[in-house]
Amino acid sequence: MSTVVRFAPSPTGKLHVGNVRLALINWLYARKAGGEFILRFDDTDAARSKEEYVEGIRRDLTWIGIDWDREERQSTRMDQYVAAADKLKAEGRIYPCYDTSEELDFKRKRLRAQHKPPIYDRSALDLSDQDRAKLEAEGRKPHWRFKLNHGDVVWTDLVRGDCRYNTANISDPVVIREDGTFLYLLPSVVDDLDYGVTHIIRGEDHATNGAVQLEMLEAVSPGATVTFAHVSLLAGASGEGLSKRAGSLGLEDLRDEGLEPIAVASLLAHLGSSEAVEVFAGMNAVVEDFNIGNFSRSTAKFDAHDLEFLNAKVLHDMPYAEAEPRLKALGLDEAVLAEKGEAFWMAVRGNLKLFKDAANWWTICFDAHAPSIEDTDFMAEAAALLPEEPWGGDTWSQWTGAVKETTGRKGKGLFLPLRMALTGLGHGPELKLLLPLMGRDRALKRVQGLTA
Repeated sequence: MSTVVRFAPSPTGKLHVGNVRLALINWLYARKAGGEFILRFDDTDAARSKEEYVEGIRRDLTWIGIDWDREERQSTRMDQYVAAADKLKAEGRIYPCYDTSEELDFKRKRLRAQHKPPIYDRSALDLSDQDRAKLEAEGRKPHWRFKLNHGDVVWTDLVRGDCRYNTANISDPVVIREDGTFLYLLPSVVDDLDYGVTHIIRGEDHATNGAVQLEMLEAVSPGATVTFAHVSLLAGASGEGLSKRAGSLGLEDLRDEGLEPIAVASLLAHLGSSEAVEVFAGMNAVVEDFNIGNFSRSTAKFDAHDLEFLNAKVLHDMPYAEAEPRLKALGLDEAVLAEKGEAFWMAVRGNLKLFKDAANWWTICFDAHAPSIEDTDFMAEAAALLPEEPWGGDTWSQWTGAVKETTGRKGKGLFLPLRMALTGLGHGPELKLLLPLMGRDRALKRVQGLTA
């Protein structure tokens, strides 16, 4: 049987890294197995679902490297959900309840006061036809609950191992609201059956729902089953929960900040896994490395510092062939790029945190730049010792060696003033690489205190 998984976001907000991590794990599992990945929009909440969020989700998934084999929307499948509900109603597996929210709240409070779990008492099952007719005559409209079997449900979870849950410990879930709209559970079960979903990979907060879902699968389609994997939830660096409505660690923000998608994917693919985090050369390598059996039940924490490290590693290892079109996209002079682009990239890439930072070093190397000089006498001596061209990789050592011998300066007292004059910064790429890029005319003017 071919592996089929699904990622089912509600288009009621933007994706945060916790959502995307689950999407990525599903996608990796499917691709590793040679199976199918379905993007299903759970958009039955017409009031809150927005097309802009649909587009945003597509954009975010594509950016990080996730593609999908088919796209579905629950809003187009109401007839299928109604048909399944009618079947379950006829079989007595879905039953009408007329309790108001206030009455239900009172029952829950009373049970808690008695130190009992606030489980629905199924009193609606005792109503006669006359009782229901009387309640409806009063203007009450029923919500509908799925009748659980109140027995043990067992399954082998790909992350949590052997699981057992007795559904007598949970209230019969509401599947249809008073206004006739569906809640999440039944449409999801119908979709999973119709699309042939074989594996449901989701957050551990849905583990209890696994028992309910297996009972509902059996009720809708006897003999049907599915394999679960409930992975640990993703928290912030301090253990705080993530919320798309609160905008926590939005993928859109990471993209706009200029982070590399493969760095984000490499981190998210490992969070919660026993494997050490490493950066991969591409998504094919992430797929090849993926093993859902390596995930543990410990809470996974997203630390922006880890992402910054991985992002820098991607840039430090990036070949010029990959960087060249992106440098052009920054608007850098193509004529200069054609002549010095590769040497420039190899010089600066080791000091980049974000790709766009390359533009700053381009300005320092090739555009007018004001020097930073404190000791004019020292710089005058250094200017007089600047070697004639042609320049190469040993020019910097020749020059500083001569300045050291003449002035007696060494260490930081020698190198820092020269770096400040040439770049205006106290840190950066090796000057033996930057100096030939600048050229003698520009370097001379800067050590003389001129903008060049």
